[in-house]
Amino acid sequence: MPAHDPFPDPIDLPIPRDRLAFIILKARAYDAEVPGAASEDASNWADDRAVEVLFDAGAAAELASAIDALDVDAQAALVALMWVGRGDYAAQDWAEACAAARRRREQRTARYLMGSPLLGDLLEEGADQLGVNLVDEEQAGMHSPMTEQPAEEDRE
Repeated sequence: MPAHDPFPDPIDLPIPRDRLAFIILKARAYDAEVPGAASEDASNWADDRAVEVLFDAGAAAELASAIDALDVDAQAALVALMWVGRGDYAAQDWAEACAAARRRREQRTARYLMGSPLLGDLLEEGADQLGVNLVDEEQAGMHSPMTEQPAEEDRE
């Protein structure tokens, strides 16, 4: 039985690393959103007006937009990455996972991915299993790599 390589050579993803990190961070923000609570369920009336601070209504739109902006190959790789992170495929079956994801186009990719609980964690786990480390990109912040530039101090 061959030894498991704890530091595999990273896979060359068709998704820019900064976009992948942005999608993971937005997926975590989306996962953290709490469904709306009726005001009669709140503990007191003073807290009812502050409930909206729990919500980031823009996280869903930003996540969907970031996924939709990817080309077909990158969207398939994102689905395959989630499948690897979820354990549906092993890292060594990456090509097979990507091929299956390309065939899976029965619904919008963003909708499919956003329907998966813990999407951000699954994507990061998949990236880790493929040897792709996104720590530097995640530390650069929550800027959109499609429309914004990181602050000067984040580039160092």
